[in-house]
Amino acid sequence: MVKLFSTDIDGTLIGKPDALERFNASWMACPEERRPLLCYNTGRLLDDMLELIEHGDLMAPDFLICGVGTLIYDYRKKEKVKDFTEILEEGWNRDRAAAAVGSFPDTTVQPKHFQGPYKSSWFLRDATEEQLHEIEVALENSDLDVNIIYSSNRDLDVVPKYANKGNALTWLIKRLKISPSEVVVAGDTGNDSAMFRKKSIRGIVVGNAQPELHERTVGLDVYRADGVCADGVLEGLIHFGAIDSVCEPAQETCDLPRDPSMHKDTLRLISEEKVSNISEADREYLRFAYKKAVEGLRRNITPIGFSACSLEDNVTEGTDENYRSVWGRDGSIAVIGSLKLDDPEIRECQRNTLQTLLDHLSLTGQVPSNVSIDTKEPDYSGVGGICSIDSGIWLIIAVFEYVRATGDLDFLRDNVKNLQRAMDWLSAQDANNDGLIEVPEAGDWTDLFGRSYNPLYDEVIWYRANICYGRLMELLGKWEMAGDYLRWASHIKRTILRKFWPSTIGQKDWEYSFADQQLNMGDTQYLLAQTTPFSFDWRCDVYANVLAFLFDVLGTDQAQKAFRFMWGVGANHPYPVRNLYPVVQAGDPDWKPYYTVNLLNLPNHYHNGGIWPFVGGMWVQFIHKLGFRDLAVAELMKLAKVNEAGIASSWEFNEWAHGETGRPMGKTYQAWSCSEFVKACQMLKIV
Repeated sequence: MVKLFSTDIDGTLIGKPDALERFNASWMACPEERRPLLCYNTGRLLDDMLELIEHGDLMAPDFLICGVGTLIYDYRKKEKVKDFTEILEEGWNRDRAAAAVGSFPDTTVQPKHFQGPYKSSWFLRDATEEQLHEIEVALENSDLDVNIIYSSNRDLDVVPKYANKGNALTWLIKRLKISPSEVVVAGDTGNDSAMFRKKSIRGIVVGNAQPELHERTVGLDVYRADGVCADGVLEGLIHFGAIDSVCEPAQETCDLPRDPSMHKDTLRLISEEKVSNISEADREYLRFAYKKAVEGLRRNITPIGFSACSLEDNVTEGTDENYRSVWGRDGSIAVIGSLKLDDPEIRECQRNTLQTLLDHLSLTGQVPSNVSIDTKEPDYSGVGGICSIDSGIWLIIAVFEYVRATGDLDFLRDNVKNLQRAMDWLSAQDANNDGLIEVPEAGDWTDLFGRSYNPLYDEVIWYRANICYGRLMELLGKWEMAGDYLRWASHIKRTILRKFWPSTIGQKDWEYSFADQQLNMGDTQYLLAQTTPFSFDWRCDVYANVLAFLFDVLGTDQAQKAFRFMWGVGANHPYPVRNLYPVVQAGDPDWKPYYTVNLLNLPNHYHNGGIWPFVGGMWVQFIHKLGFRDLAVAELMKLAKVNEAGIASSWEFNEWAHGETGRPMGKTYQAWSCSEFVKACQMLKIV
C-alpha cells in the first residue's frame, strides 16, 4: 500500500501541460480513503510553490519540501515545520558558504528568488569531478559541514549537512509514522536521487529523466517509465498500485492547458493557429489512415526482417537494388515504430530484423548498412563505398526498445556478445575521446549529402544509444557497466549542448573552437546542424532537433525555442516536415557537385529540404511531447494527406515528397513511413 507520494516538480510533474491535467484528474479520481498523502519535493522556494498552487497550476498537496530539502511546510495547517528547521543549524553558516563558492571564477550566483536561509545556489556549467571536489575542500577549510548538490550540469546548491530531498523526506515520514516501504517517490534529475536511495523506498524515473538519475538508481527498486513528465508519473503510480487508472480531464477543450513551464510567446504562437477540436469525421479518416499504414507495413514483411520498401510494389534497378534489403537504420526505426502493434507476424518480423543485422556483424563489430534479402549478403558501405555509421547506433536503440516492450530477455542474453562488439566498434569512432563520434562525409542517413565530422543527428542518436545500452546492462544485472555507459551519456549530452547550441553566456577561452565564433552572431535558437574543428553548419537540421527533444538532449525550454523557429519558418508546410531549413542552393559554399547524382539532392529534394513522412511522424510526436495535443492532431491530419497522395495510387506512404510542392516522390510503401505514422496515431490515442 502506498501511503505517501513524494514528487519533484520541474521536469517531473511540470513540463507537459496535458499530462499535468491528466495527473490532477487521476489523483482526484482516486477514492479519498485510499489516496496517498501528496508531498511536493522541490528545489523551488516556498513562496514560489505557494504561488503555483494558489494560481491553480498545481493542486493543493498535503506537504511541501522546498529548497532542496531545507524546509518542510505543512500545507494543511499552512505553517512551517519548525522542528525540522532547528536541526539544520549545526555546522551551517550561509555567508561563509557563499564566500567559499564565490571564490571560484567559474561560479555565478543564481538570482535572489532561488536563494534561501539554508540554501546557497549557484550556476556552474559542465562541472568536472575535480571542480566539485575543489569546492568541497574549500567549504571544509571554511569550517563548514555541508552538502553540495549538483544537477542538470548547471545547478550547484550548498545546503546544511542534514539537508537534501532524501533526508527531509525521511524526517517527514518518521514524523508521520509511515514505513519507507509505504512511500513512492518520483523525479527526473540527479538532485532527486537522494529520495530514491533511501532504503525500502520505491521510485518512479520519468521517461525524460536525465542520465545522471538513471546512473544513480541502477539496481534500485524503481519503475522506469516510458511516459514524459506527469504521464510517466501516472505510469509508475499505476505500477505500484497507488492509483487504478488514468483519467482524462472532465471536459475536452482545444484551449491551451496551463503550465508554468510554457513560454507565453510559444502559447501565443499556437493560439494564433486557432486549432479546433477534431471532428468525428476527422477521427474516422485518421483511423482509416492508420489501418492503411499497418497494411503498408505488412507489405514489408520478409523472412529475414522488414524490407526498406515493398518488394512487390517497386521496380528496382541500378543503385536502387539496395532497396531490396533489410537496412540497419530503416529496419530499426520500423521496429521501434511498430512495437505496440498486437500482431504475431509483425512481432516475428521485428525480431528477425534485429537478428539478421546482429548475425552479420563484421569481424570488428560493424553493423551492416544493409543485408540483401535476395542473396543474404551484407553491405557495410552503400553508395560511394561510404560506411553507414548510424546503422549500428539505431540497432542498439531498437534492441533496447524491443526488449523493453516484449520482455524478451532470452533475445538479449543470446546476443549480448554481438551487441557489445557493435558498441565497441561505435565507441572507436570517437577518435579523440571527446564524447562525440566522427562521421565520414555522407556517412549516415543523408548518404548523398555533405555532412561530416560531428553531424548533430549522429551525436543525438549516439547519446540515446549509450542510455539504451546502459539500460540493457542493467537488465542483465551488470550494474557497474550500466553505470559506466549512463555516466558517459551524461558527458555526451553536455558536449552536444556546449558545441551545438552556441551561447554568448559562459564561454571559456580554453573551450575555443570555430563553432564558438557563433558569438559574433549572438545566441542561436536551435542546435546547429554540424560542427568540425574548422567550421560549423549554421542551418537547422529539423529532423535532428526533433530527435534531440524526443531523446531528451533538449529540455522543454530549449525545445520550445527550436519549435518556435521551425514553426515560424514554415518547416511543416505544405506537409510535415522538411528535414532541413534553409535548403542548400547551387553556388552556396556548402553546395557539393555530387548533389546532382540521380537528381536527388537538388534544392527541396531528398535530404536537401525534402519532406520525409517518417520524420513527419516524429514531428507529430515532438509537438505532442511539448503538450500541444490538438496541434499534434492537426499536423497528423496533414501527414495523413501526404501519405494518401501517392504517385500511381492512393495511400502509397511514399519515401519523400518535394519540399515546396508537396508532391510525393521516391519508393512506395516505405516501411518507416508506415511505422512512424502508426506510432504517432498510437501516441495521440487515435486508435
